[in-house]
Amino acid sequence: MINLKSDQDIELYRKTGQIAGEILTRLIPEVKVGVSTYKIAKLAEKWIREDYDAIPSSIGQYDFQFALNSSVNNVVCHGVPSEEEILKDGDIVNLDVTVKKHGFIADTSRMYLVGECSDEAKRICEITRECLFKGIEQVKPGNTLGDIGFYIHRHAIKNGYTIVKEYCGHGIGREMHEEPQVLHYGKKRKGLKLQKGMVFTIEPMVNEGGGKIKHLADDWTVVTVDGKLSAQCEHTIVVTDTGAEVLTLRDEEK
Repeated sequence: MINLKSDQDIELYRKTGQIAGEILTRLIPEVKVGVSTYKIAKLAEKWIREDYDAIPSSIGQYDFQFALNSSVNNVVCHGVPSEEEILKDGDIVNLDVTVKKHGFIADTSRMYLVGECSDEAKRICEITRECLFKGIEQVKPGNTLGDIGFYIHRHAIKNGYTIVKEYCGHGIGREMHEEPQVLHYGKKRKGLKLQKGMVFTIEPMVNEGGGKIKHLADDWTVVTVDGKLSAQCEHTIVVTDTGAEVLTLRDEEK
């Protein structure tokens, strides 16, 4: 069942999305050489709770204990912050944060470059961001979920990358995971038709090498099998009368 959001719901949702986006922007100067992912996660939690009087909604999800996931280099998703994980020159890291306020959950992520990164590292981050927006461009009433996935996948492949197919975007609202599932590959004009009021995430995971992934021993962290880089970008989107509104859009992207 798809939970369509009303215009009144979206008025509140915008405020929640703005908080989530601001957290990612505020973290930019904090993501640097010598800092642990644990410190970054605890800082995000402090800001969410104290500065915005909101809830870091990833805490308690499937026993996860942090306000964000931190996925470094070959970590595809669900990286667990750690005091032992110290960022070093040349790393790329995805920070994925969720915020709950006004009854709604906003989910968004951003890639960060640590110190002096290689051209290859910069490129996969940029192409992944482009993949996200290729998908967002397809969000409008009458288009399908297949349209979103097709254009994301095509852009990744065209640029020499692979798409992780085991994970996808998802409906979101008062619950973290709602219907529908939003695949990052697909066929044009196939799948569920989009309609006004649908809210979901688009969050492509793009690999430098092959698409194969595996779970680490913690049964949470997902990495590339070949050890090559992976990147991810995510926004929470609502279908409007005429297209899409990115609820978690950051000022730096406008």
